[in-house]
Amino acid sequence: MIERRAAFHALHRAGRPLLLPNAWDHASAAALAARGHPAIGTTSLGVAATAGLPDGTAATATETLALARRLAGLPVLLSVDVEAGFSDDPVEVAEYVAELAGAGVVGINLEDGRADGTLADTEVAAAKIVAVKAAVPELFVNARTDTWWLGVDDPLPQTLARARAYRLAGADGIFVPGTVDLATLRILTERIDAPVNALYQPGGPGLAELGGAGAARVSTGSLLFRAALGAALAAADAVRDGGSTMPGGLPSYAEVQALVLTDGD
Repeated sequence: MIERRAAFHALHRAGRPLLLPNAWDHASAAALAARGHPAIGTTSLGVAATAGLPDGTAATATETLALARRLAGLPVLLSVDVEAGFSDDPVEVAEYVAELAGAGVVGINLEDGRADGTLADTEVAAAKIVAVKAAVPELFVNARTDTWWLGVDDPLPQTLARARAYRLAGADGIFVPGTVDLATLRILTERIDAPVNALYQPGGPGLAELGGAGAARVSTGSLLFRAALGAALAAADAVRDGGSTMPGGLPSYAEVQALVLTDGD
């Protein structure tokens, strides 16, 4: 397991970013692994919506752990989105993350955004990181700060201050979703002494451009889940409206079956 965690760390290279696609169930994760992605993340929105629960409200701890255990047999390095740790108690967060690590997870996303649309106190967020790293030192903790995501005033200085605090607490990487301005991203990557994770957004900079600005990791977030849901709706609409054209790239029944039958081989 230590070797797998080290391999995940090594995939984070400034300028040559790891594309981390985000899955929400076994089929999506297995399909991404079959396409050759060495690592995948989970999307908290996808996990929550699949379970009929709201995202970002600490409602999916059970579902997230169950999914991690379900994906354990896949030939892929797995990072799990744990929202804000599903608790405000650092000890409880660390105990939960240790269970994920025991299931084979090599990294987590731990965010400072709160369900009420505010940011957690920096000290509280940092204390969770300290507790997690004490429990599982080799785990890659990607500390997400939602300064841009939540639209705080003048986000750059607060982002840099939080990044420093999270790094001092032991975070291995810093995730700043919500900013797609390459000049701003360049400032972040130059001034944060850790791999910086950018979020791909349709219409924004591509993978190469984000890498050129110094990003070491690019995540898709909930994009793939939403794209899949959109494709399902488009197919249903086509059938209802009498059309014969389906979205391209549909996997066959046999191909989907193979994702399960080859799991763990």
